[in-house]
Amino acid sequence: MRLAARSRRLLVAAGAVVVALVVVLVVVTRSGGGQPSTAASPLRTAGEMALPGDSSRFDYASLDADRGLLFVAHLGASEVIEIDIHAHRVVRTIQNLSQVHGVLVVPALHRVFATATGANRMVVLDEDTGTVVGQAPTGEYPDGLAYDPRRGAIWTTNESGGSETVIDAATGAVRGTVTLGGEVGNVAYDPASDRMLVDVQGRDDLAVIDPADLTVERRVPLPGCDHDHGLALDTTDRLAFVACDGNATLLTVDLNTWQVIGTSMVGDDPDVLAYDAAAHRLYVAAESGPVTVLDLRDRRLTVTGSAHLADGAHVVAVDPGSHHSFYPVPTGADGRPALLEQEPAR
Repeated sequence: MRLAARSRRLLVAAGAVVVALVVVLVVVTRSGGGQPSTAASPLRTAGEMALPGDSSRFDYASLDADRGLLFVAHLGASEVIEIDIHAHRVVRTIQNLSQVHGVLVVPALHRVFATATGANRMVVLDEDTGTVVGQAPTGEYPDGLAYDPRRGAIWTTNESGGSETVIDAATGAVRGTVTLGGEVGNVAYDPASDRMLVDVQGRDDLAVIDPADLTVERRVPLPGCDHDHGLALDTTDRLAFVACDGNATLLTVDLNTWQVIGTSMVGDDPDVLAYDAAAHRLYVAAESGPVTVLDLRDRRLTVTGSAHLADGAHVVAVDPGSHHSFYPVPTGADGRPALLEQEPAR
């Protein structure tokens, strides 16, 4: 998740120290050093739960809201942790998933899909037992995942491979590959238009793909974006939210006109996005530790608060029923890995 992007930016910065210092001065003047200039976070602590394993990197998380089961990719330990958020307990740990990045639960299928990046494979798990029931080859460095329910297909983002692998969710057979011409970020399915949307972070644009014939039918430019990685949709209001990790910027894209209609500053290195459609609230978790909360009114986002939650708090999942949000972090209050739970304070 964005490791290649970070290396690229470090190399550029090493060759332009003087320029970077000037840029920092300008950014501090304009936006508080890359952080949003806002009030305190509208969240408060609802709980903290110890997680198994070592204090290594976590990655994506996916929630089966009806059952209260949260699946967390513990990348550094090559395992998926299944958590009952209602009982506040770990159900099981599913091991030997090489450098697992992406994780996606599809409740209708009782399946959990995970990208084993170290093996360039997508692994299928039984949601009820945690058993591995299938796997399929992907492109290079599979990361995020999305589900197309109309065709029963799983899409895996091959970040450094610059492509999407399309896999039959029932059989594990590879149906095809979509080449995108640059390093890719996250992918999402839009049921209203019946299209897949993909961040092409190597081109700073959003690709719109027809999932029936696996062709790119549109490229949406993202002015003001450096390296679009995070992606979430509001399918009712016809909006896409795009996080640009190179310049701590969040863009709002109108899915009717394919135009950027809003820009917000968020924490440095924004990564995972989670949208609570019932509350019209977007959560942006950043590598640098802050969580930025934005509320949607009249199809416009407003930053309602931002605060440092924890180092490495770059992953978020939200429960649409309770409106609680969850953040797996390498180090909690007692120095062990933990799942942080937040609730709306207002």
